[in-house]
This record gives sequence, structure tokens and C-alpha cells, in this order.
Amino acid sequence: MSSQSLTLPRAAEPASRRPRRRGDARAALAFLLPNGIGFVVFTVAPAIACFALSLYSWPLIGTSHFVGLGNYQTLFTKDPTFRAAIGNTFYFVAAYVPLNLLVSLGLAVWLRGYSRGRRILRVIFFIPVLTPLVGDSVVWSLLYTNRNGLIDSVIHAVLGVQGPEWLSAPQWAMPCIIIMSVWQGFGYNMLLFTAGIHAVPEMYYDAARVDGASKWRTFRSVTVPLISPSLYFGIVMTVISSFQVFAQAYVLTNGGPGTSSTTIVLWLFEKGFNDYALGYASAIAWVLFVIVIIFTFVQLRLQRRWVHYEV
Repeated sequence: MSSQSLTLPRAAEPASRRPRRRGDARAALAFLLPNGIGFVVFTVAPAIACFALSLYSWPLIGTSHFVGLGNYQTLFTKDPTFRAAIGNTFYFVAAYVPLNLLVSLGLAVWLRGYSRGRRILRVIFFIPVLTPLVGDSVVWSLLYTNRNGLIDSVIHAVLGVQGPEWLSAPQWAMPCIIIMSVWQGFGYNMLLFTAGIHAVPEMYYDAARVDGASKWRTFRSVTVPLISPSLYFGIVMTVISSFQVFAQAYVLTNGGPGTSSTTIVLWLFEKGFNDYALGYASAIAWVLFVIVIIFTFVQLRLQRRWVHYEV
């Protein structure tokens, strides 16, 4: 008997299941379509228009003309303020992201073992995230006021010395912005990490205690690997948002003194809404977009080495 005669025919899919699958696909498309249309209209189309605009010298009032990559060439060869803005932005990211993660993760771990008033503390820590960023910046500008601000008053009362010119000294302007930004933004990651920690099964901590693991070893070998998806998400979102820092620098220092606290988005704002150089500002926006894409892609590649997803 030939081998073909031994092959059994596959059971035909019930006819009633095929229409159901087509109906599910239509329902999914109906739910996705509004968001997809909004994404195309309000994200994809403006991004394409922004790139097209970056190829022109396009003043708000006057005649526009095509310059090709001239705006990008000017950015990197003839605009020292833009180069300073890139350095300041990377300085902000390099300091803000680790500090934000350190504070938020540390408080999330502390709140896990703190039972009394834990819910109230979470709300208190999250309040700065909900308050307007401009309002937070105005309050901190009053705290940083020399000789009359709260920070200077505390330093003088405790140490008996006068604080530096917080927002007027080039070496202190960006650290002041970083400190204020950490205070304002750590609550989001704290809640994210808290949710991840509470999702870790208690049996892993029990096993670590039985094995005699210290608190640090338990944190490093149990907590961090099991909340690595939450850590990865928090890192990606924090890096993206930190590259877009604007309001803090605009309100606290307006980019000064000099260009010591000018960021990429602040310089984009200055060129687009003060100088009305729309094509030039669009080029700055696309440079920032490429930087964010590169960092996000690098994090996507690196997450395969340290992020552990449950199977």
C-alpha cells in the first residue's frame, strides 16, 4: 500500500467558525480605526510635513525658498547655541534618568516593607506628577531665590553660610533644573515599580530568606530580575521625556545664564516662536526625533540581555 493512501485528510474547519473569525476581525478593526486615524492625522502627517518644512527657509512672514539640507548644515556648523543645547540636554539626561530611577525604585522598595500609611505616602509622592509643570517651576524659582528663598534660609540657619547664586551661576543652573525635575517626576516611576514589586510572588522572597540571603542580595537577585519589564518601560519613557525637557529651563532660567541651561526643545522654541524661523525649527525637531529614535532602538536591543519576561 502506498504512503499516499495512508495519509488521512485534515478535518475541515467548521463553517460556523470562519464567519465568527471574520466578525472578530471586523470588530477589532472597528475599535482600532479611530485611534489609527488619529495617529495618522495628528502624528504621522505632521511629522512628514515637519520634515518637508525643514528643507525650506520658511519665515512666518515673507517668501519661503527651498534650501535642501541647508538648515541641518547650519545647525551643526554655524550654530554654537545648538551645539551647546545638545550638550546641555545630554547632561540633563545623563543626570536626571539615573537619579529619577534611583529615587523612585528606592521608595518603591521601601514602601513594600512599610505598612502604616503606605497608601497616603503613595498619594503624597505622586502629587507633583499631577500638578502643572509650569506651576512647579514657578514655586521652585521662589525656593531658589537668593537670600530670601527657603533653600538659602535653611543653609544659612544650619551651616551659617550663604548659598550660591543658584539660577544665576552657570555651574549651578542645570543642577537646579535637574533637582527640580527629579522631585516633579519620580512619582510616576515609583507607582510603576511599586505595581511590579507587588506582582512578585511572595514565595520567591520566602525562598531567599530560607537560603539566608541578605536584603541587598534579595533585591539584586529576586526583585530586580522579576520587575525588569517594569524597569525597562520606566527607563524608556524616562529617557524619551528627559530629552524633551523644556518648561523647567524656560521658567527657571530661560536658558541662561548665557547658554548654560539651553536645551534642544528650548532652542527649538526660540527659533520657531521668537525668530519665526519655522524651517530651521523643524530641522531642530527632526534632529531631536532622530536622537530619541536611536536611543530607543539601542534600549530595545539591550533589553534582550537583562529583561526577563514570564513564559
